[in-house]
Amino acid sequence: MTSLTDLVRHSAVFQPGDPPRSGNMVFLDPDGPSSVTVAAPDGDTRQVAATLVPVGEAVAALARARMDPQADAAARFWGAVALVALQLVTRGRILPGVTAGDHDSWRAGPLDAADIQRIRELAAAMPASARALPLHPDGTSPGLKTAADRGSRAAGGTERRAGDPAQAQAAHVAEAGGRAGDEQPDEVRLPEAEPLVRAFLDAVADAMPRSPGAVRATGLTAYAAARPVKVPHLRPWAEEVAAGLDSGVRLSLRLEADDLAAAEFRAVVQLHSLADPSLVVDAADLWRGHDRGFGPRARIESTLAVRRAARTWPRLERLLDSAVPDELTLTDGDVEELLAGAAERLAAAGVEVHWPKALVRGLSARAVVGERDSRPSDLPSFLGGHHLTSFDWQLALGDRRLTAEEMDRLAEAHRPVVRLRDQWVLIDPDLARKARQRDLKPLTGIEALSAALTGTVEVEGEQVAVEPTAWLRELRERLSEPADVDPPAGLAATLRDYQLAGLRWLARLTSLGLGGCLADDMGLGKTITLIALHLHRSGTGPTLVVCPASLLGNWEREIARFAPGVPVRRFHGSSRTLAEDGFVLTTYGTMRMDAARLAAHPWGLLVADEAQHVKNPASGTAKALREIPAAARVALTGTPVENNLSELWAILDWTTPGLLGPLGRFRARWAKPVESGDGEAAERLSRLVGPFLLRRRKSDPGIAPELPPKTETDRPVALTTEQAGLYEAVVREIMTQIADARGMARRGLIVKLLTGLKQICNHPAQYLHESEPRLPGRSGKLELLDELVDTIVAEDGAVLVFTQYVTMARLLERHLTSRGVSTQLLHGGTPVARREEMVARFQDGRAPVFLLSLKAAGTGLNLTRADHVIHYDRWWNPAVEDQATDRAYRIGQTRPVQVHRLITEGTIEDRIAEMLAAKRALAEAVLASGEAALTELTDAELAALVELR
Repeated sequence: MTSLTDLVRHSAVFQPGDPPRSGNMVFLDPDGPSSVTVAAPDGDTRQVAATLVPVGEAVAALARARMDPQADAAARFWGAVALVALQLVTRGRILPGVTAGDHDSWRAGPLDAADIQRIRELAAAMPASARALPLHPDGTSPGLKTAADRGSRAAGGTERRAGDPAQAQAAHVAEAGGRAGDEQPDEVRLPEAEPLVRAFLDAVADAMPRSPGAVRATGLTAYAAARPVKVPHLRPWAEEVAAGLDSGVRLSLRLEADDLAAAEFRAVVQLHSLADPSLVVDAADLWRGHDRGFGPRARIESTLAVRRAARTWPRLERLLDSAVPDELTLTDGDVEELLAGAAERLAAAGVEVHWPKALVRGLSARAVVGERDSRPSDLPSFLGGHHLTSFDWQLALGDRRLTAEEMDRLAEAHRPVVRLRDQWVLIDPDLARKARQRDLKPLTGIEALSAALTGTVEVEGEQVAVEPTAWLRELRERLSEPADVDPPAGLAATLRDYQLAGLRWLARLTSLGLGGCLADDMGLGKTITLIALHLHRSGTGPTLVVCPASLLGNWEREIARFAPGVPVRRFHGSSRTLAEDGFVLTTYGTMRMDAARLAAHPWGLLVADEAQHVKNPASGTAKALREIPAAARVALTGTPVENNLSELWAILDWTTPGLLGPLGRFRARWAKPVESGDGEAAERLSRLVGPFLLRRRKSDPGIAPELPPKTETDRPVALTTEQAGLYEAVVREIMTQIADARGMARRGLIVKLLTGLKQICNHPAQYLHESEPRLPGRSGKLELLDELVDTIVAEDGAVLVFTQYVTMARLLERHLTSRGVSTQLLHGGTPVARREEMVARFQDGRAPVFLLSLKAAGTGLNLTRADHVIHYDRWWNPAVEDQATDRAYRIGQTRPVQVHRLITEGTIEDRIAEMLAAKRALAEAVLASGEAALTELTDAELAALVELR
């Protein structure tokens, strides 16, 4: 039989039975073994194939189907009803009865006003296809036929097997428009919606409680049996139960104490009429015969209500040991349990707990930071972790804080009540513990600031609200106010408004001994902003800049241009020396090898350019960078988050150590909730990192209005016959291997498959590793590249061509050179001096085509001579592609920039492009780690992704 997960893809109809648990869910499954009658467009009926599943077996799958976008609308509807049915059973809202056929049964009930309203809302929302089994003229349900019966019908009968009956039925019902109760002859009559919903609820209620517990509840073995039992002799009793369905009871507990000083409490059982909420009676009065309109079943219903409440709070089981379940004497432990959460659990189960009016429950606690500390005179030292600040619990009664003496009295109390301010106050055990252990572990300065920014702090693994003192609030406000500084006198440039704002922001942070991350888009002038900051901090010591090797020349040129006269020295190569002032430039590789020497030198400012290079805190480079002390630290990056929020932690924990706490705690408290879509967690994290992260984009109003327009175009190309043959062969071969693989072996095969397909899409010669390849005529991408390059060169333009494969870049270089196109290639193995020469040659217009390895040249380079960017293949990470494009589209670009992305039609590249175009934000989250994100796909999902269409 088709699995239940698949069945919910088809239309579903409930067919009641007697007893209710014998009812079935009818799924209109084309391969089903049975046949049912459905409404036809002409108002007649028609036989279609179906699969029948007992309600008790189908209810779980239906409940899941309500959130399944692939499930049929009728199945999703019955899933919503199934959820209500399960909730009623969980709440104990079931009653025993006898059916019209004399069978034992459980029914949903008693129902309160909210239950009835919900049922009516569901009935009003029922799709026509969910009740499309027509009634017989006598009002009964139609019969079912077996597959053999269907096969014996003569050809030309009414059976329809073509197509999906789930869809056909919806159309049939919509056109037939039949409604129960219509008296017009020859029209299809369907069951009424609300009775059908109630019948389904009864079916679930009848199927669930078939256990020994049912015997204890009723005293009758019939109500625990799965098979139907005839119990006609119980009909009078059943009618009495039915009469009580609309006059059920709800339980509440009224706590009383004759002597509050002694704190001796009693729980008095109260009963409330569901039919008339104004009717309330003590259980003792009910047993004395004062039912006040509750009906003859009130005592039984009351006992059942107590039994249900005891499942939530087992202490109530003692009520069932007495002849009248009317009153329970509570111990101190019982009262503490109620205060510690049992009362809340009872309320959730519909049992309210009413405390004596003479008792006050207004105690509250809050965590206070810095209460016993004076304002620190040396903020950089305080925030650097050299001093601790107090952190303790402060309790209040209403809006008035408790004095130290009152806190002591509370801490010394050993009963659940205490006398405070001439009134008796209930003490939550958790609040009493906080009064006894009011002094918490002191916080460092940066931890105190973090608490002030977010309004929360972690205590014993829990997040609690925290209140900063006045001086901490002042410090928080200072962070949001940029320093009032002017551009430094030695700066040979005019800062744009947003660059001056960046300088003032950095000046404020560094003056407090804090660090920050300047995360402007590439090309917005982060370098000049840092040069201005160095000049502003003149006299604090030299500035060490750590950057990729390709950027050493750019930093040297920019410093000489914008800060003439300021010493600048490269700490790179065989002879490395340090300076006492000005700038020292080094690479990440050199820094890693010579970290001890750099750490021994006093630095006024330490700058990590392209800081995404240290996004892995466990790497040797990141560890070495952390070993170098400095008065202030600044990270520069256009992509503070490429793959996940842990990368943001790695950057900010270096610039401002301790701000985000340990990595494991950060992942649990921030990364997982935010990456799972928790909006509140994202807002709190924004408050925390906002003062330390400045992010501006080129598209932001007023940031870079002088930039020319940028046009991005996907360029579809067809595979050649050779490429298509290779593509299909690789898919068949490796998908067969993947089907038999598990774990890391499977992931490795998926990466191999994806890499192979991308190489085939680029050029067969790349995939086949040909040493002397014939290049023309074998790749659609190469043919389009030739057309684009010819047009660009003819128009005196310049183009950057990015590929993630150095092998492909060499093939392109060979091909273009053979065609007489002047080109040059930069990759990870290009020496620094050669890189700078190639950049200058391109910028001077001596080489119109610049081939670049995406990973080696996607950041840091200034190549504004280019007015075209071609992504020959895609990295599958929009942020990385944007960084590469920004080599040309940056401050200094005067011509419109056209971006061309080459995509092979009908391939995996095409499907990835659709995902990126349809929902870019989601694609960034899902595909940020490239192929790695796709290794977790199922075989079916992977096959759909790589299939050649």
